[in-house]
Amino acid sequence: MADSRILAVANQKGGVGKTTTAINLAAALAETGLRVALIDLDSQGNASTGLGISHDERELTSYDLLIESAELSDCLMKTDVNGLSLVPASRDLSSVDVEISNRPGRTQLLRNKLGSCQEFDYVLIDCPPALGLLTLNAMVAADSILVPLQAEFYALEGLSQLLLTVRQVRQTANPDLRIEGVLLTMSDSRNNLSQQVEADARNTLSGLVYKTVIPRNVRLSEAPSHAMPVLHYDPTSKGSLAYRELAKEFLARQYETT
Repeated sequence: MADSRILAVANQKGGVGKTTTAINLAAALAETGLRVALIDLDSQGNASTGLGISHDERELTSYDLLIESAELSDCLMKTDVNGLSLVPASRDLSSVDVEISNRPGRTQLLRNKLGSCQEFDYVLIDCPPALGLLTLNAMVAADSILVPLQAEFYALEGLSQLLLTVRQVRQTANPDLRIEGVLLTMSDSRNNLSQQVEADARNTLSGLVYKTVIPRNVRLSEAPSHAMPVLHYDPTSKGSLAYRELAKEFLARQYETT
């Protein structure tokens, strides 16, 4: 059995649809019959809440996976999405950068814990909105990175720092790390700015940008408050259809690179 493919969902800018993408891409992949795990690596724990896991239910978290002796199997929780498991997050993650700053191999902790994981077809990591040690751990552990990019004026400027960090990780710790793709999010086809940002992104990044674009959608915004992916909250909404289309395009790219 092949090892799990590990995908980090990362952007150091907050509010770009990163957690929404992690939850709904994971759910859409599970919907196709794949075995999927989502690791919530953000101290806000929004991916955990968005999948219906309350704070009281989170006995072992990604903090325990990174810092303590807990193994992946100890931390995994079942979700209401068939085929999707979760390693929840806790607020303890907010202190990780300080706790491990002087630890040898501090960027390898997550990779050591994931090891040769074969229980899942895909492991997705929801990274925090910062390029600190948590995100670096995700990049070192990952095969590739998916970058959600909000269709707004300064979107491409922020991307350059992320790409620089990816280059540094390749040079120092994970030479096989690649950019899986850039996903345009929160797009409004009626808005000239959204159209211009999309055109600029496609001209600048060429084939890295997914054909699928995630629209601004009320159902996508409402789903987290109901503690479920939009695919369950409103399966026929524009947001659900877009994330199913993303999963199809993502899997097609996987087959092209294998």
